[in-house]
Amino acid sequence: MKKKPKISIIIPLYNVKQYVGRCLDSLINQTMSEIEFIVVNDGSTDGSEKVVMDYAKNDERIVLINKENAGVSSARNKGLNYVKGEFIGFVDPDDWVNFDMYETMYEIATKEKMDVVMCTYVREFGTHSKEKTFLTEEKKYYYNEDVQSQIMRRIIGPLNAEIRELELLDAYGTVWSKLYRTSLIKENNITFTDLTIIGTNEDSLFNMEVLYYTKTFVLLNKPLYHYWRQNEQSVTSTYKPDLLKKWGNLYEHIDWFIQEKQLGDDYVKALNNRISLNTLGLGLNEISASGETSVLQKYRNMKNILQYKTIKHAVSMLDMKHFPFVWKVFYFFVKLKFTLGYYFMIQSIEHLRKIVR
Repeated sequence: MKKKPKISIIIPLYNVKQYVGRCLDSLINQTMSEIEFIVVNDGSTDGSEKVVMDYAKNDERIVLINKENAGVSSARNKGLNYVKGEFIGFVDPDDWVNFDMYETMYEIATKEKMDVVMCTYVREFGTHSKEKTFLTEEKKYYYNEDVQSQIMRRIIGPLNAEIRELELLDAYGTVWSKLYRTSLIKENNITFTDLTIIGTNEDSLFNMEVLYYTKTFVLLNKPLYHYWRQNEQSVTSTYKPDLLKKWGNLYEHIDWFIQEKQLGDDYVKALNNRISLNTLGLGLNEISASGETSVLQKYRNMKNILQYKTIKHAVSMLDMKHFPFVWKVFYFFVKLKFTLGYYFMIQSIEHLRKIVR
């Protein structure tokens, strides 16, 4: 008979046949053995589930659940119905983890009575790696209201000097960098929002809700997770033609959360800063459109971004004093709704991003 798992890991699976073996190897060889691996096959068509089935023949801790394709949020929600562990983790099937990741995080969670443990991570580009840096100290603890005012609020958006760190805008919001106390999720009925509604950032919305109820949180300055950036078929790598509309829905979700929980002005300002900073992501999304989209159409789409009511309102209140010079120029163009300047700066940023990454 299998031991009751201490940790349940949910892995949403969709057409990653060439990567999922690497992911599972890193999981089944964890230094901690009392873990179950819930793989939710979201209607894969490339034989990904067959790879998992072969692994499951040799490791009874792997549970494969098949369902019709409905997206990563649906797959994770399905997995939440099957967890048996005291703690829950999430891993994407094209990523991998250090062999000691879950033992390290579990020991901290149990010995120090943490509701949520977060580690840092490494971005893997195939030819090279880059660690995402959050802290200078080994660990940083947050308790009670500090969890909400510092971590949850940071996920909603940056304040003051934080606005300089554009690369950290969504870095705190990932679910795969964390270990969660299961009761926190189950007792508050927290689930993932459908990406067909919000486009991206389902992780951030999930974490906002979890952290609202979290009393103890620790950020561990160890890069235990490896985030694979070379998968061109991933959700985060593909052009989204209706991203502006869906991010409008995302902002409404966050605004509703702020108002419903009566979180206050700092949270409203943080959301406005997120909306303003997201003009960069929206522009990069338009630039990434396939060759079938003409330059003129891209230009028109980018003009629509700057004219979008929610964005105009947020940008009008953006305080740019903390930005370095280049970003002051960029967001000055955004404030002025100067589409030509916005377009050419996005082009330059995309070019530089491909060179330096």
